[in-house]
Amino acid sequence: MIEQQSVVSLTPDAQSHLKELLAKEGNPQLALRIFVSGGGCSGMQYGMAFDDNRRPNDLVIEQDGVQMIVDDFSAPYISGSEIDYVDSLMGAGFTVHNPNAVHSCSCGTSFDTGDDAGGAKACGCGH
Repeated sequence: MIEQQSVVSLTPDAQSHLKELLAKEGNPQLALRIFVSGGGCSGMQYGMAFDDNRRPNDLVIEQDGVQMIVDDFSAPYISGSEIDYVDSLMGAGFTVHNPNAVHSCSCGTSFDTGDDAGGAKACGCGH
């Protein structure tokens, strides 16, 4: 069983920006849903979206008034991850620092945990 608090956390910058964005939406039920799916140039890819729907197998993690939702499929792949907010010349946005990723693409949205037998693939995200 995965400890909810250890699945994902927010840096102070990410928490501040997320709180701002959620407040603008005006829906107190909204949370940041963080998920992984197959695909991307490294085998798995991250996704994030605002969601006010809680499913029976979802983990709901609250950090200082900000809620994040992670489905039970995604939780093992991102366990221990930290969400950060970066503002660089390439643009601003949320990024995932995942200790489980053994290979990730320069686009920052695709990763490989090394669980499959395949080798690393070339990045196809245009960077």
